[in-house]
Amino acid sequence: MIVSQTVFIMSLSDRAISSHMSSMGASSPLEDCLRPKKMNLKVVTWPFSSPEPSSSWWYGNGGSNSSDPFDVNEGENYWVDLDADLYHWTKSLRPVQWYPGHIAKTEKELKEQLKLMDVVIEVRDARIPMSTSHPQMDSWLGNRKRILVLNRDDMISTEDRNDWATYFARQGTKVVFSNGQLGMGTMKLNRLAKALAAGVNVKRRAKGLLPRPVRAGIVGYPNVGKSSLINRLLKRRMCPAAPRPGVTRELKWVRFGKDLELLDSPGIIPMRISDQTSAIKLAICDDIGERSYNVIDVAAILVQMLSRLPTVGTKALYKRYKIDTDGHCGKTFVEKLALQLFNGDTNQAAFRVLTDFRKGKFEVRAMDVNLVVLFAQRSDLVHNGDQG
Repeated sequence: MIVSQTVFIMSLSDRAISSHMSSMGASSPLEDCLRPKKMNLKVVTWPFSSPEPSSSWWYGNGGSNSSDPFDVNEGENYWVDLDADLYHWTKSLRPVQWYPGHIAKTEKELKEQLKLMDVVIEVRDARIPMSTSHPQMDSWLGNRKRILVLNRDDMISTEDRNDWATYFARQGTKVVFSNGQLGMGTMKLNRLAKALAAGVNVKRRAKGLLPRPVRAGIVGYPNVGKSSLINRLLKRRMCPAAPRPGVTRELKWVRFGKDLELLDSPGIIPMRISDQTSAIKLAICDDIGERSYNVIDVAAILVQMLSRLPTVGTKALYKRYKIDTDGHCGKTFVEKLALQLFNGDTNQAAFRVLTDFRKGKFEVRAMDVNLVVLFAQRSDLVHNGDQG
């Protein structure tokens, strides 16, 4: 079972945070372009089934001597700071929620079909594997055999791949890295699915029944590449696929040779997304419908995040767009880009920034990975410290 729990360890309550921002005269860090003062706010995604560490364990700037929570070049664990920023920023934004009508119907049908599955292939976005993990997936699957596919692995680094492979090995989960557009990883997935379900026909023969194809259901969030993966497995276009959420709208069975049947399903997303930091990441990575979020706000947050990453930074943003940014106000950056390239159309400017990110124009590591690696590396130290 894959366990993911978001824990907010805060020395300030939500009311205190609001009071703090009010005292600064700021209603929104995006609108007013104010850099929030450092607060003792820690956001932790605890990815283990074992108990969370005590609140005395600090996951902040690592060993940095910098007093600046946004100083990612000196801070060791910059994604911790950025997740804290995201949590803070989402307080001033309209919540990102998306649950089109076809998903409710499909979810009910899918849960019935999953009972017939020999193995379930769960597809996630390799850039945000935790954010594309459905909170009810474990309860739906029960004890059924599962393969986890991290798709779009061409958009993460080799180090990311190794880190996630180590992490999921600890979880006891079979993981395949894939690029659905190019077909990388599909043959390994085919072999693994058949191997996991090999016992099905052994039991059937023992009962005097004829063997049948292995049934595998492919599930996951919208636009993570489920249909593209099936098309690559089949080496022909059998399932509609496009780089946007909501293309697949009904369940569809397809046959792969004589030994494997695949169920393609529409993207399934929770009716209500309670973790808005994950929701923003879904929007940035185009794994949720565009109608669910304000594209200018999401692009502004992306600019602020990119400007603080060591692999991107303000210099890379200037090199691509020829616009100066201090990293404090992504919305101002989007407005400048609109004036420079799109006759003042901020929506087009916002889409340009998001599209560039989604096409891999920036050297960015997986957005969830540093937190997970941090805990994986330090879990023994945490638990040993608790025991001592």
